Amino acid sequence: MLSNAGKIFGKGISFPPRVGADGRVAWSEGETNVRESIRVILMTEQPERLRAPSFGGSLGRYLFEPNTVATRRSIQDRITRELAQWEPRISVESVNVDADKDDPMAAVATITYKLIATQAVERVSLSVTLVT
Repeated sequence: MLSNAGKIFGKGISFPPRVGADGRVAWSEGETNVRESIRVILMTEQPERLRAPSFGGSLGRYLFEPNTVATRRSIQDRITRELAQWEPRISVESVNVDADKDDPMAAVATITYKLIATQAVERVSLSVTLVT
């Protein structure tokens, strides 16, 4: 991690929120903050944020959808669109959504992105619960 990553990428309350060793709210910065922000965006349901009702990936809307190629493509498109709108620190390189080989009721989204400030390529994965 860069020594001045907090200045380049910013910092915010860690996600999930937790208390640090000093008893205070833990903060994240740099690349970690960007990664956590991606998860916050995708896990937030619209209109969960009162002052920003259009914020969020609303991936929970896919609960009870069939685990099909069409559903996974819809998730892929939604992730791409929402990250382009809400996370200006990255450029999405690719989004792959595949059936979870260990859980037939889930899909795994793997997002490859480039950090705008440094051009470093990063990857994050998350599980999306569906039904078969």
